[in-house]
Amino acid sequence: MKWKLFATAFFGFICWVIYLADSGKENIFLVIVHAIPYGDKVGHAVLYGLLAFLMNMAFNMKSMPPLKVKPFRNVILPMGAVLVFLFAFLEELTQMYFPNRTFDGGDLIADFVGITLFSWFSVKVHTAQP
Repeated sequence: MKWKLFATAFFGFICWVIYLADSGKENIFLVIVHAIPYGDKVGHAVLYGLLAFLMNMAFNMKSMPPLKVKPFRNVILPMGAVLVFLFAFLEELTQMYFPNRTFDGGDLIADFVGITLFSWFSVKVHTAQP
């Protein structure tokens, strides 16, 4: 139950940050991120990675059905990670419709890297739980 609460709260936080960025409003988080070299990419990796970790734990590491494509048949994809990547992808696409935002493939790569690393970590944490 605690993982679902944490995941929901953190998702709300990310939605709030997205709203502030989309509306062009300054906030302390965006100021800090822009002051750090590659802060935007690091921020994407950490925020979406943490969300993936929390979602994976909230879903108790439930995985998606196996893929039917030959080279990926043995790949196990945690449902939480897949949902977070879909959200990140859609959010990045919507940036094309806001005058003060831009679509950036580098952000998607950073999202993918963060989601992958934090999903690996969530597997380790989940298997270590009693």
